[in-house]
Amino acid sequence: MNASLAGIIAAAQQSGRYGSILGAANGVEGVLNDALIDLTCVSDERLARLRATPSAALGTSRHRPSESEITTILDRFAKLGITAFLPIGGNDTAETALRLHAEAAQRGQTLQVVTIPKTIDNDLPETDHCPGYGSIARYTALAVRDAAFDTRAMRQIYPVKIIEVMGRNAGWLTASAGLALSDDLPQPILCLPERPVDGVDTLTQLVAATIDRDGYAVLITPETMRWADGTPVGGTTPEWTDAFGHAYYRGVGTTLSRELSSRLGIQARYDKPGTIARMAMGSASSTDLTEAEQVGRAAVQRAIGGDSGVMVTICRTSTDPYTVDYGVAPLDRIATIERRLPDSMIDPTGHSVTNEFRAWARPLLGDPMPEYEVLI
Repeated sequence: MNASLAGIIAAAQQSGRYGSILGAANGVEGVLNDALIDLTCVSDERLARLRATPSAALGTSRHRPSESEITTILDRFAKLGITAFLPIGGNDTAETALRLHAEAAQRGQTLQVVTIPKTIDNDLPETDHCPGYGSIARYTALAVRDAAFDTRAMRQIYPVKIIEVMGRNAGWLTASAGLALSDDLPQPILCLPERPVDGVDTLTQLVAATIDRDGYAVLITPETMRWADGTPVGGTTPEWTDAFGHAYYRGVGTTLSRELSSRLGIQARYDKPGTIARMAMGSASSTDLTEAEQVGRAAVQRAIGGDSGVMVTICRTSTDPYTVDYGVAPLDRIATIERRLPDSMIDPTGHSVTNEFRAWARPLLGDPMPEYEVLI
């Protein structure tokens, strides 16, 4: 997010088209609360640091504006003379941006609304991939490889490792788990939302077969994992539900480690990197950082050109060598729509990925991974 913000500020400064550049503290809440930060004269030195800063320097929000708040936001934009609004975010941000664009057009208010994509879930349609995904995929791939090597060494003590990763209803992040493991090593069992497991009995059989074959098993589960009948693995009561209706359940890793330990008579352990996975700048993808900055710059150019009601997209022009270009897509083809992992990227077993996915994903991870040595 901060690399995109740095790109926006730099491009707006260089354009000479804007008298002021304002940042909203905590997204639309900052507009509603008059918490606006003057970014007009931020120096190149500060922008360089911002680009390498984790999380969101302006803060973030899960607030879904009411209809009256949409009106309030547009009134404040008009009062301040704001002619371009460039929010950074995912599906929910796209929905809010679309509402602002539509209402501004209805009122005849001059406002270019251009969204910059950002979501670790990688579930926005109309774009090859989303900024943020390459970095968390790199983190996940490295963490899973380390966990796999540790489980391989400790298989006589605890032969099962469960790693609970972030993500909602699409399997892009779960799918990235094996990208750092060489093909000659056992691959993790992926519990993809697109191929839900029938139930704990089926999963137990799958893990047992993997232990029989490889001596150990590494299981990757999304935090929103559900059984085939739709029942959340972590329990039927959500711990909380956000303003956009997204329910959050807890306990997938703990539930499965307890069940598998009991049913198999072995020790199963679990790890949950949690939100640290989306802010670990030490594992950030160089490709991701570059593209995140470029989509911010592209958004400014699109706003200057008169585009509105659109999201900047990344268009892959080649995989080998890896090259991209930047375009736009209408927000009404993006808002509230989730892009799932396609069938062609899921192995017939339903618990691994195809070479098509690996070829697509690996360029997004940035610099080459360090190689490990295997003795036994």
